[in-house]
Amino acid sequence: MPRIEPIPLEHMAEEPRRIIEEGVAEGLYATPVPLQIFAYKTQQILMTNAARTTWGSKSLLGGRILELLRIRSAQLGECQPCMQSRKHDSITEEDVACLVAPGGSELNEQERLAIEFLDLLSADHHAIDDDFYRRLGEHFTAAQIVELGFACANSMGLHRFIHTLDVFGTSEPVIRFSPDQVDAAIDEPALHS
Repeated sequence: MPRIEPIPLEHMAEEPRRIIEEGVAEGLYATPVPLQIFAYKTQQILMTNAARTTWGSKSLLGGRILELLRIRSAQLGECQPCMQSRKHDSITEEDVACLVAPGGSELNEQERLAIEFLDLLSADHHAIDDDFYRRLGEHFTAAQIVELGFACANSMGLHRFIHTLDVFGTSEPVIRFSPDQVDAAIDEPALHS
């Protein structure tokens, strides 16, 4: 069981339940569990769904590069559910295998460089120096580089968070489900000097 117990579907509001059921049925999510946790904050699952439904649209990088980045980020963050799901039809199992060792793969130069950027941002962001930006500039516009940075940062943070939830864990949850936890906050008194 995850560290935060997922909200049982039967205890969920209609819209979050619909989002989860449709996303799983469409194959966008390998498991509903992370979404059942995100649903503790209704606005969060609504934003997650909005991002899912617009994934790759209006992207200067394109849906394929965004999906390669998402999967590689899941690999780096050890996010099992995200490693298993596919959100772009062009991604093959060979593509996924190439993400671990992109140098000798069938990925094009833009895709390889995007994956290298993600790997460095995750493990050694100090290595992303002037020379690396020159390399990026040979294959991407400035606007694409900005999108690349945000796509990598957003994916890495989300995958690491999902990993901390221990989605496929076997221990008892640390935080048990209670309906009063949905869309609720604890207001701590302000400290005065």
